[in-house]
Amino acid sequence: MLPADIDETPRAKESPRALALRLARAKALAVDVADAVVLGADTVVAVGRRLLPKTETEAEARACLELLSGRGHRVYTGVALKTPHGLRTRLGEARVSFKVLSVAEIEAYIQSDEWRGKAGGYAIQGRASRFITGIVGSYSAIVGLPLFETANLLEGAQEGKA
Repeated sequence: MLPADIDETPRAKESPRALALRLARAKALAVDVADAVVLGADTVVAVGRRLLPKTETEAEARACLELLSGRGHRVYTGVALKTPHGLRTRLGEARVSFKVLSVAEIEAYIQSDEWRGKAGGYAIQGRASRFITGIVGSYSAIVGLPLFETANLLEGAQEGKA
């Protein structure tokens, strides 16, 4: 795995889904290995058009969890496949509902450190799974790699379509 060091700053008036796709494209294009097949992906969490950060501090994580408590939000994961024949993208999407979180639940999750670097301040595949009351859409997109969309991109590449 080669990391793609890109600027993830959202552009003015950029929608969450457009941001997820742009970042996935940028990550795939940033890895420059001749004749390689490169997969880039990025996950964005939003409440309406409000983008939540990939949390780096306890204060950011706490603010995200407080905002998500008792409400729904959307998770978008863009995936881009670069081949010698071109670049194709897909978007995985899910609506996620959180239960109302107590202060104690938020603080226990903060102490777990599981939130570090996670879009929206949580990892659904870990301790935060108990906060989820409903999901509509792609679970794997919430985790960070939409498997259905990725499989379609890879199958298309095998057929020489991308």
